[in-house]
Amino acid sequence: MSGGLAALAGIAHRQDAPPVFVKSFAEAPDGDDAAFVAEAEGLTALRDLAGVPTPEVIVANHEVLVLSVLHPRPPDRTFWEQFAHALAHLHTSTVHRRFGWHRDNWLGRCRQINAWADDGFAFFAEHRLLRWLSEPRVESALEPADRAALQRLCARLPELLPDRPACLTHGDLWAQNVLATADGRAALIDPAVSYTWAEVDLAHLWTTAPPESRRFFDVYAELTGLDDDWPARMPVIQLRQHLAVLAQFDDDWGAAETIRATLRPFRARA
Repeated sequence: MSGGLAALAGIAHRQDAPPVFVKSFAEAPDGDDAAFVAEAEGLTALRDLAGVPTPEVIVANHEVLVLSVLHPRPPDRTFWEQFAHALAHLHTSTVHRRFGWHRDNWLGRCRQINAWADDGFAFFAEHRLLRWLSEPRVESALEPADRAALQRLCARLPELLPDRPACLTHGDLWAQNVLATADGRAALIDPAVSYTWAEVDLAHLWTTAPPESRRFFDVYAELTGLDDDWPARMPVIQLRQHLAVLAQFDDDWGAAETIRATLRPFRARA
């Protein structure tokens, strides 16, 4: 199978049962072999806590993740409108009093730190933005002025973002992680779940969704009472994902340039 960035994946055919999707690592990420167990737990949480369709987990251990096979999503507006209802239900039905998750999991091949916190701004700053500064590729790509600008942005998060409650989020919701069930409903794969701001999911979709998904954002806003200023917040929230890409891949698909552009207003003036 093509399209995955962190693991080896393929379809396994069985004599007396339907084909299955199988994923494995040539080398466990971050020296830890629990990544697939955490991913399977995330799939189960999305399904059991909010009714979001996910593939059935057949095997999840330290070596492989085996899932039921999903289908490509249809390229039409109706699919995305239906998904807006599903994602809005996920975010509004799982509000939590704290930010984090009961265990760390993985965003790509890097550990996602989910230590519990009461303050969403502190949680996002420490565990979703600043944690990437020590990664070797990020250290190499960002100048000291950029790193200082990120520190300033983090200090000003309460001015830049509204104070929202935590809810269960997929955590890696780019468009490629939205597939379909046999009956055409939206289904999610490859989660990095935690309780955090709903707009973490929204921001990743905002930067990767195809043209036919445009109606998704209108429907989601109507269902969740999202204010009209939400697009202006997306570059700040999406810094987390751009930093994760920069940390993991030699070809960063423009992530470093986008990070610098978002941080430019926070650079010290001579």
